[in-house]
Amino acid sequence: MQLKITPFLWYATEAEAAAAFYVSIFPNSRIVRVTSMPSESPSGPPGSVKLVDFELFGQPFTAMTAGPLDPFNHAISFSVSCADQAELDRYWNALLDGGSTEACGWLKDRYGLSWQIVPAVLAEMMAEPDRVKAKRAADAMLQMIKIDIAALQAAYEGA
Repeated sequence: MQLKITPFLWYATEAEAAAAFYVSIFPNSRIVRVTSMPSESPSGPPGSVKLVDFELFGQPFTAMTAGPLDPFNHAISFSVSCADQAELDRYWNALLDGGSTEACGWLKDRYGLSWQIVPAVLAEMMAEPDRVKAKRAADAMLQMIKIDIAALQAAYEGA
């Protein structure tokens, strides 16, 4: 099924490598197709621009290698909701390979794309009607680089 909205990522040179990297990390993921642009474009001669259609967790994405334009920045990121610390650690460590840490569960991968690797329970904590509990969780999260679910839960509970 063709969706109406698909995230589209512009890479200077490495769209195919980036897609392969992401597909290797997440289950239910695959590269669907790699297509070279048959015409000359502002980005280069025929064949130099590549489109990579891929899926992560079944969600379609398109990546394009088309030369440098604008680098990725924090205005767009992908949030990965994790069921437990083991899942969080697995995705954090895999995406961090060659990348850099940021704060509050954010990292930048080796291609400069921002990811938020967060426990699913964090959204529940932030929406907690008891704003004191929500604030404790928020304050704890703001001190973390990679999210520690046990420490987050302890702060939330006031332990």
